[in-house]
Amino acid sequence: MLCLCSASESRALLLDRFGVKYIQKSSPFDEEQIVCRSAKEFVYLASKGKLEAAVALYGLDMPLLCADTVISAADGTILRKPKSAEEARRILQMQSGSRISIITSLHYRSSTLLLSDISATHYRFAPFDPEKLEAYLQSGLWEGKAGGCMVEGFCKKYIQSADGLESTAMGLQVERVLPWIGKGREYVS
Repeated sequence: MLCLCSASESRALLLDRFGVKYIQKSSPFDEEQIVCRSAKEFVYLASKGKLEAAVALYGLDMPLLCADTVISAADGTILRKPKSAEEARRILQMQSGSRISIITSLHYRSSTLLLSDISATHYRFAPFDPEKLEAYLQSGLWEGKAGGCMVEGFCKKYIQSADGLESTAMGLQVERVLPWIGKGREYVS
């Protein structure tokens, strides 16, 4: 059993899919305080901050799993979670017909182990249909998603090529942490 320190439904879904036993509690950390130019550095600092907050709140009686995800546009621009439909439209239009990298950093911490991993999955998207993009924006499903992107949802039909794990793009590269969780018999396969 581990503590998923995230309110993300996608991360919980991934742990369910891989048969990992967990409880879910969010870890409060203000990502707005992070100032950097690199998407990799941003997700590392955000996930590390979430881990530090979780350790302070919950201790290490149960292993903790924290993660953060961000998108890097083709020009290197960091695409974070949009705060409005207008911002989501602008960010998603940057991804339409372009190449992006979805980068996730995770930290797994138990009383005896600290594992950190930064992984990326690269996508090339066909241009988004403007009417379908508007319907997606109206649905609100983009809320809380890095870059407003859902590779398992709206963006899926536009994927022309992919390089990397879909789980990384969904916010938690479970395949990378499973061998370490398994050493403590904390998951069921």
